Amino acid sequence: MTKYNLPFGNQGWDYSRTPDMSGKVVAITGGNSGIGFEAAKVFVSKNARVTIFCRNEQKAIEAVAEIAKHATKAASIDYILMDLSSLASVRQAAEQFLSSHEKLDVLLNNAGLMMIPTRTLTKEGFETQFGVNHLGHFVFAQLLFPLVERAEGRIVAVSSIAHMWGLKRIKFEDLSFESGYSSTASYGQSKLANMLFIHELQRRLSAAGSKVTAFVVHPGYADTNLQRTGPGGIEKWLMIAFGRFFSHPPSHGAKSLVLAATDPEAQPVTFYGPVKRGGLGGPVGIFPMAAHGQDMEAAAKLWAVSEELADAKWSI
Repeated sequence: MTKYNLPFGNQGWDYSRTPDMSGKVVAITGGNSGIGFEAAKVFVSKNARVTIFCRNEQKAIEAVAEIAKHATKAASIDYILMDLSSLASVRQAAEQFLSSHEKLDVLLNNAGLMMIPTRTLTKEGFETQFGVNHLGHFVFAQLLFPLVERAEGRIVAVSSIAHMWGLKRIKFEDLSFESGYSSTASYGQSKLANMLFIHELQRRLSAAGSKVTAFVVHPGYADTNLQRTGPGGIEKWLMIAFGRFFSHPPSHGAKSLVLAATDPEAQPVTFYGPVKRGGLGGPVGIFPMAAHGQDMEAAAKLWAVSEELADAKWSI
């Protein structure tokens, strides 16, 4: 009989555990839809001041209006435009947030792209999934870190069980997949990068004596636009068909995000998310990380390479 790691009880973590967030400031990338949108609704219902970062202004406006319906009088919700495929846009958005906030209690790096069928590049020439899912967030977190430090806050990265896919390593010799591009391998690499980033971040935080903590989560197979807008061809239809039987609502997928962002018992660098069916679904607890997702040598190398590629030097 399979034994699942459910530290919050057999029913898994639930939103009833979300504490009051009065005075807390939260930034969410990709908060206009899917699990980020659901997490934002929970945060504002607990009195938090939330900013979502989105590419499309119309979608951002519509999301803010909907999220506001769940907000208390003490809460607030607004948006800032940001395109993670452009580091210039990331820097501009971060500067806008820095100019209007004194602290940041939760930075939730949630936005992402999934299984793009053909190899494309970001504005700076990085393979798109690596550039958006990892490098854009790496720079964003580096820029906003002083505010998180001031709040003694949390940085949360949304990874995936897909960190187990593909090459099962970072392709340092060809990060942009100039040869042998695979939508699955590239996506798996970007999600592995999210996980390794949190490992190295927490190591550095601990070494510096910082009270900031770093978390990594996965949403399981949540029924979001990610599966419908990323994959192409037969992969897209397979994902849609598979999802009809194995997916769960975004509100369930967002539980691990809210857990890591708010629960006082949450432990850094613990892979929170659904634990059954290989991580696809079930109650939210602790899912095992793959061995290559805990490779500290690779994590340190990825950090150094990312700082150089993105010209983003961290203070820790």
